[in-house]
Amino acid sequence: MEQKILKLIKKYNKIIIARHTGGDPDALGSTFAMKEIILKNFPKKEVYVAGTAISRFKFFGTHDKITDDMQNDALLIALDIPDKRRLDKVDFEKFKDVVKIDHHPEIDKFSDNEIVDIDASSACELVARWAYKCNLKMTKHAAECIFMGIVSDTNRFLFGANKKETYQIVLKLIEKEHVNPNELYEILYKRPMSEVRLEGFISLNMKVTKNGLGYVKISDENLKELGTTSASIGGLMNNYNFIHGLICWVVFTEDKKNNVIRASARSRGVKINKLFEQYNGGGHVYACGAKLQSFSEANEIIDKLDELCFEYHNNDL
Repeated sequence: MEQKILKLIKKYNKIIIARHTGGDPDALGSTFAMKEIILKNFPKKEVYVAGTAISRFKFFGTHDKITDDMQNDALLIALDIPDKRRLDKVDFEKFKDVVKIDHHPEIDKFSDNEIVDIDASSACELVARWAYKCNLKMTKHAAECIFMGIVSDTNRFLFGANKKETYQIVLKLIEKEHVNPNELYEILYKRPMSEVRLEGFISLNMKVTKNGLGYVKISDENLKELGTTSASIGGLMNNYNFIHGLICWVVFTEDKKNNVIRASARSRGVKINKLFEQYNGGGHVYACGAKLQSFSEANEIIDKLDELCFEYHNNDL
């Protein structure tokens, strides 16, 4: 499949790379790394990255404005996304050929040209694996993007980093591409005081059920008082792991600007992805998100998650 994807890239003069909405370091890292790898090896091609700009992740690169005309006769490369409905800033129906590279459980098989490995640490790992198997050259910045995506999605190798191939790729990024982990950790983990206050707000206001479900609802007014936005939640979710008595936790944040309630959840054993797929969301088995219409839907999810936690305790899962 690696060579088939390479042939498609060689075939098209125009390539658009897209990822899921609400981009995180793995989504951003994989898309911008893919762009740089393609341009390094095929400098005459037109390569664009679609997506909404995220100010805190400027390091990765600048998104391109994708017009309808640009999507005509272009190859679409969709990264870190299991469901085409969550593609950001592209019209899927305009593309004849689509490449998919992802590490989530499959929701929507929208491409015949795909690399999907749910045991991989990240989409960034899969992009690096593809590039090295195809003997492609890599820029240092592409390698840095890949490193940051792997580190972020594994929470510094705490989760989903059980295969030696992950560490072999990281070693290659350091030794061959001269990536400096200390410099990148500084970029990835330095955060504003407003985010620290948000973490404290979540800790103070989290309610925990007897079944081990923790949940918090954050209003738009709360976010304004804290001087932050719902975009900061994703980077905090793993901080609530390894807390005694907590096996699943979910944070709901109101986004009045877009008229949605954003849900982000993590679990230490309860399988939650199927539940979030019912609300047009999804993700990994133990890490999910969704955009809800109201806090009433949030209450439904709380009840269903608590039931899953109860069943988990009773060995019914």
